[in-house]
Amino acid sequence: MDKLQLTGGARIGRMNASFPFATLSADKEKLELDVSLLGNYVFLPSDIVSIEPYRVVPFLGEGIKINHRVADYNPKIIFWSFKRPEEVIEQIKAAGFRWDDAPEHMEKIEIRRKQQQGGFPLKKFVVISLIVIWNILLLPDILKLFLHDAPDVFPVRGIMEASGFLFLFSLLSLISPGFRDLILKEGRELKDIKKMALFILFISGMMFLQSYILMKVTR
Repeated sequence: MDKLQLTGGARIGRMNASFPFATLSADKEKLELDVSLLGNYVFLPSDIVSIEPYRVVPFLGEGIKINHRVADYNPKIIFWSFKRPEEVIEQIKAAGFRWDDAPEHMEKIEIRRKQQQGGFPLKKFVVISLIVIWNILLLPDILKLFLHDAPDVFPVRGIMEASGFLFLFSLLSLISPGFRDLILKEGRELKDIKKMALFILFISGMMFLQSYILMKVTR
């Protein structure tokens, strides 16, 4: 097997991403877990302490736990799959990724740089800006709900504006290389955010459409 690629879910610390928002890939040089906006985690064989089966509920909550020594990553990294954990581990080894006999001096500059940045692909100021702008756009609707005992019309303009902003942000992240250069950490690419950006694009688009219809109906 030249390269392994599996689609599933993942848990990073206390954060979960359900199927199909995680992709595990492996070859003889590296093991990579791409969890969209929860992060992209790349390991050299020498980074791995062990890979072990992880079970919460047999046949329902099964996966593999990647025990690693990368200081900038969350210590709890789990990949969920519909396959048996033992089978996934064997497929990783069959792809050529061997951590049990990896030389300690192995070094890949590009991978080390990604590891030092942490798994999350967006720049910190972008995440903070998203949270602040989202809350500012929702604030008028929240104030209407709390300052009026029974508003005549359920406030939706703020929801429309916030979801429209999120839709535009996701769309630009997918189609504009210049915009991605602005929001992504150095070395990160479209593939690091594509799945989650498409998901947010769909959800925010539906929120905007429903808010618009509700506003028209209740006028």
